[in-house]
Parts: sequence; structure tokens; C-alpha cells
Amino acid sequence: MPHRLKAPALALARLVLASGRSVDLADLRFSSTYGDLPAGYPCKPVNDLRIRGLLHAAERDRPGTPVHLVPPPREHPDQYAGGLGPVEVLPAVACLGLFHSTALDPVHDPVLYRSRLAVLWFQPTPRLPSGCDAEPGLRDLDWAGLARDARVLA
Repeated sequence: MPHRLKAPALALARLVLASGRSVDLADLRFSSTYGDLPAGYPCKPVNDLRIRGLLHAAERDRPGTPVHLVPPPREHPDQYAGGLGPVEVLPAVACLGLFHSTALDPVHDPVLYRSRLAVLWFQPTPRLPSGCDAEPGLRDLDWAGLARDARVLA
């Protein structure tokens, strides 16, 4: 049986990044990538619009928290290309997670400050990422370059 890191009591899961840093998943929202596709077919313009919409919603919902997109894999099945270009398919589930970790700046009090980052990624099924088994794009996050410290207690 593989070794699994135990998530802290107040987190949904704990991930270990490729850098070795542990990050806690505090909030996770799943949505269907194409559940609200009004008409047409999945293609690059539709996918780009969907991604932009999800990123803007994340920025609106989490002001002051940086938002990062893990570039999704894009499949190009051999299907008829319509007026918007070739068919392009993203994984079925869009995921928006809020991650926390220890403060980046060593000057910050570790009790009063945590680093945080909202991440948008896509995966084939609605499953909770955990431990070292998370999507490679999640494990490869440049936490120090993307996350921001924030005071957690007023």
C-alpha cells in the first residue's frame, strides 16, 4: 500500500509539490468543462473563452489571492472542423482549488501568515488530488514564484 500523507484536520487534502513543499487544499470546486456549452462544438475559441471565464470568476471570488492556470492538455480528435476551426477537447472536469502553505517570507510570523494560491486545472474525473499522486501540473507549481503571503488573523 503506498504511503499517503495525512491531511490536516482543517484541509481537504495535502499535496507534496515537486519542490518538496507541502500545500493544503482548503477549498475545491468542480464544474463540467462543457456542461453549459450553449451550441456548437468544443474548439480553441470556445475553450479559450471558457478558461478566461473561469479565471475571471476565480479572481472575483478571491480578491487579493493570485490565480494560476495549469495549462490543460488539448486533444484534437479527427472530426469534422466547423466554422470555428478544428475540434479541440479539454478534460471533462474544470477544478478550482484554493491552496495554503507556510509563509514564503521568513520574516513573517508563521502563526499569523500563510502563503496562498488559487489554481485552475482540468482533469478527466471529479477526484480529490492528494499526496504525491496529484496531476503533474499541480505537483510542478512554482509556489515561491506564484503564491503570496497573507495575514490570516486580524
